[in-house]
This record gives sequence, structure tokens and C-alpha cells, in this order.
Amino acid sequence: MNYTRTLLSSIVKGSRSVYAGGSYSESAFATTRQPQCLPWRAGTHVSQLHASALLSASGDPIYSKYDPDVSVFHRHNLKKYPPLEPGEAPRHAFVCHEKRNIRYYPKKMQVVAKFIRGMTIDDAINQLKFCPMKGAVDVLETILEAQKMAVEEHNVEFPSNLWVSESFCLPDQVIKTMRRHSKARVGIIRHRFVHYCCTLEEGKPPKHYYHDTRPLEPHEHIQQWLKEKRERHVPLSI
Repeated sequence: MNYTRTLLSSIVKGSRSVYAGGSYSESAFATTRQPQCLPWRAGTHVSQLHASALLSASGDPIYSKYDPDVSVFHRHNLKKYPPLEPGEAPRHAFVCHEKRNIRYYPKKMQVVAKFIRGMTIDDAINQLKFCPMKGAVDVLETILEAQKMAVEEHNVEFPSNLWVSESFCLPDQVIKTMRRHSKARVGIIRHRFVHYCCTLEEGKPPKHYYHDTRPLEPHEHIQQWLKEKRERHVPLSI
């Protein structure tokens, strides 16, 4: 029993000495929980990342305090970034939102999700209002809620200055029930659920959302034609 207590006390002292050399003191380590998220960079203090006094005094890593009720996708909204360096490109605001447990097939929801990718927020709302698919109603509700979050919680000045940078769905739970048939036979009914995720970003959308399938420019057509001619193989040639 005494050996076990000695071993535990040595482990606690060793862990305290490690955090005492970093951004956590021995008293803070004894009274608070360990951070649930990894720091920005190994061996880097939070005070070196954030120049503002408010963020430096809070002592939080990149993310805010870990909340188990917040989903992984919503946790992107709690992310904190370092101040911009002189001459660095401006970082546009974004908001992530999702809707879970939608009674709809994932393959059909994926069609609606891909339909509004790369659109401005106004175009996406207008297109979803006239979309005949059932999943468009849930996608429209999620887009409107994300737009409201961007204005109220993420300091976006103009609600119409947003575009859909991410729009996808993931399969959720599948509930199986029984269907009775004749001659004492039964079948399985699968009730599929899906959750939809979207990201709205401030600014104007790119000219071509899918870079690989975009139309080529005139100089790119010439380069592609030259490459094909140089790589061609003429049979029975020297």
C-alpha cells in the first residue's frame, strides 16, 4: 500500500514539474483540469500567439473551453487565430453549422448539398425555395440559421456578403423495423437518417468552385495542345 502511494506521488510530482516549465504553474495544474485540445505548436506559449491582453490573460489554447455537448463540426466556430502579420492577406470570417437526424436518404440529400456549393447566400436561398426535393427544406433552414449566426456571433457586417464554401451530408443512424409478409415471413424496413453540414464564408465566391473541371483559358489550351503533340507516339517511326 505504501509503495503504491509513493509511486502515485512521484508520477504527480513529475507531471507538475513538466507543466511548471510551460504555461501552467503547479498550483494551476492542481486546481484545474488539463486542457482537452492540443496547443498550436509544441513548446509554444499562448502569450506568444495572441498579442491582445484579453486572449493572453485567458490562458486558453486555440479552442475555447471544451464542451462535450458541442459537436466536432461546430467546434470550428470556437477556434481562435493569432493576429495578422503586417502584409498578410486578410482572413475572412466563416461560420459552420449543421442539422442532425434528418429523416431523408443520404444519396438524395447529397444531390441538394452539391447543388448550392460555391453559390452566394442569396442565390442559394432562391434556388432552394424552388427546389422540388424534400431535403431542400432542411438545407434552407440550416443556411438561414447559419446566416443569422454569422451576423450575431461572428461580426459579419452584411448578411448578403456570404457564400457557401462547404456543403455536404453524412449518413446518420439507421433504424430497422419489421414488415410482415404472408406465410409467416418478415422483411426489414430501414429508416435512414442523415445530418447536413455547411460552411458560410465572408466575401465573394470564386469564379470556378471546382478547379479541375473549370474551362481552360486560351494560353492553357495552347500548353495542353503542345504537351499532347510532344508526348504523342507515331507507330513505325524512327
